[in-house]
Formats: sequence, C-alpha cells, structure tokens
Amino acid sequence: MRHDEMIGKVQSLARLPDRGTAERAAHAVVCTLSERLPSGLARHVAAQLPPDMAAAMREAADTAAAPDSGTAGERFGLTAFAGRIAARAGTDEDTALRDAAAVLEVLDAALAPELTERMAGALPADIRELLPVGRADQDTRETG
Repeated sequence: MRHDEMIGKVQSLARLPDRGTAERAAHAVVCTLSERLPSGLARHVAAQLPPDMAAAMREAADTAAAPDSGTAGERFGLTAFAGRIAARAGTDEDTALRDAAAVLEVLDAALAPELTERMAGALPADIRELLPVGRADQDTRETG
C-alpha cells in the first residue's frame, strides 16, 4: 500500500479533518507501536511500509531497544500507549485511541497476515483490543 493511500484511509476511518492531522496520527501511532514491539518485529513491519513510515518506525524501534536487550520492546499498557500517541500527535488520549484503532486497521490491511498475527501476539490484551474486531476476536480465541 502506498503512503498516500494509507494516510487517506487513516483520515477516513478516524474522521480526521485533513491529511496533515492524519499524517501526524499515523506517525505517532507507528512510532509508539514500534517502541512496544520487539525491535526485530518492528523492523519486519517497517519493511512492509512506505519508506517514510518505515523510517519513522525503524528509528523509534532503534531508540526504544536497550543496547544490551537484543530485541525486547518496552513494556507498557494501553494508558501509556494512548498517552505517548497523544503527546506525539498533539491531541488528547481519547482521540489518540480512536486514531490508533484507525491506523492499526490500515496496518492490518497493508501487512502480510502472518506479520499482523505476530504483531498482535506481541501486544498486551488491552492494546490488542484496538485491532480490527475480526483480528482481535481471532487472537482471543487462539490465546484464550
């Protein structure tokens, strides 16, 4: 999926007023997601994204990975996830959660299914709730 198409879908799904707001939201979510995922997985996700989104994701993954940890991502839940997105996007946490759900839905459509499944498996249940309903339900059945 091309960058413009991804941003357009985020704007539509999150009902954002303009492309600039959608761009900020997508960047904030991708960066925060990459901090939460193991760095190797974040790099795999980045490899399937348009170049500018991929670069942001790789940079955040590299920054989040402790030098001696190898691939471990940071451990934080939904509240911190929403707070980081809100701070990056310049919005409130409720809007950040809405935007995150939209971005995650677009990522779900853009990524290879097995990569999306690995990403979902690496997220805690509270963040996984933001994934598209079918994917979240499937992951719950598999892990529950």
